[in-house]
Amino acid sequence: MQKTYDIAVIGGGLVGMAIAYGLAKRGQKVIVCDGEDNALRAARGNFGLVWVQGKGASCTNYARWSLHSANAWQAFADDLMKRTGVSVGFQRPGGFNIAETAEQLAVKQASMRDLFAAEPALKYEVLDHHELKRRLPAIGPDVAGAIYSPNDGHVSPLYTLRALFAAFEQAGGEYAPNENVTDIAPAGGAFRVRLGERTFDAGRVVLAAGLGNRTLAPMVGLSAPVKPLRGQIIVTERVKPFLSHPTIYVRQTVEGSVMMGDSAEDVGFDDGVTPDVLADIARRAIAPFPILKDARIVRAWGALRVMTPDGLPIYEESTAHPGAFLATCHSGVTLAAAHSETIAPWILGAQRPAILDQFYAKRFVV
Repeated sequence: MQKTYDIAVIGGGLVGMAIAYGLAKRGQKVIVCDGEDNALRAARGNFGLVWVQGKGASCTNYARWSLHSANAWQAFADDLMKRTGVSVGFQRPGGFNIAETAEQLAVKQASMRDLFAAEPALKYEVLDHHELKRRLPAIGPDVAGAIYSPNDGHVSPLYTLRALFAAFEQAGGEYAPNENVTDIAPAGGAFRVRLGERTFDAGRVVLAAGLGNRTLAPMVGLSAPVKPLRGQIIVTERVKPFLSHPTIYVRQTVEGSVMMGDSAEDVGFDDGVTPDVLADIARRAIAPFPILKDARIVRAWGALRVMTPDGLPIYEESTAHPGAFLATCHSGVTLAAAHSETIAPWILGAQRPAILDQFYAKRFVV
């Protein structure tokens, strides 16, 4: 007999698993269809920031959406810990956006001033070098200052993914890895999904397959104009604690290693690393934190962000085939709490949050 599910979630990264867990814990029979282990996966290359500061410069609702999720993150992390015993290492001490020059600091300040005027919850402080040095003693002498926001934090993306898988399984979810979805056919108010050599039926379908959504979305009358944007990351050996707050380019993990990153390269589907970019990442990390110049590098990798033309998410239900949903973004860590606690209820029939009204794919139709 062919299996039937309430909901099929296509994609087992941070976006898909956060939504799938949110659905399963609300009593739904959910299957997550995931690709092969060597597939391109943004979730496994993530920097780990739960970041609000500076987001939404061209769309205040994106800043509000990011803040909504960041505010829900502590309860989300506590829930995962209670259900699975896995600590995801979430901390929210506030974050620093460091500026090497006075000109850079002025630009960052202007952006935050405009966001704060539109949404007073987007709080921030402008710190000169002296005040920054007081708060971050390891800061180097050649730094002009920073923007500090109490809204920012960080987390282990890999432990988060591990906890989501464990919590999803405990809630009765089914995980189907190592096979690609090749067809989604609307059928009698439901959907017939072809996964490898088998098919199954689902009452609803959620497309959360990252770059794969571009191919899957037209099957259910949706559009996902996404493209890859590579980011490279360096990880050092464990070093003595010196950085208790995340910064936009550098953060020290709870284990003591230091992550450096935030490149943005339009190189297609190449997720490799390049010496010139790694050198620039190292320079931008050592300039504010000279203590890192002698730290040994233990790993480096590249990963592909999932980017829409304007960098903002898409959350949409198909009008041609109701019950088919699309969720795509490049901030799977920051937005994980909102995906589990706000997007999942919407998929189950709750009213679509007004904050999402700008995040339809139709904005790209000329």
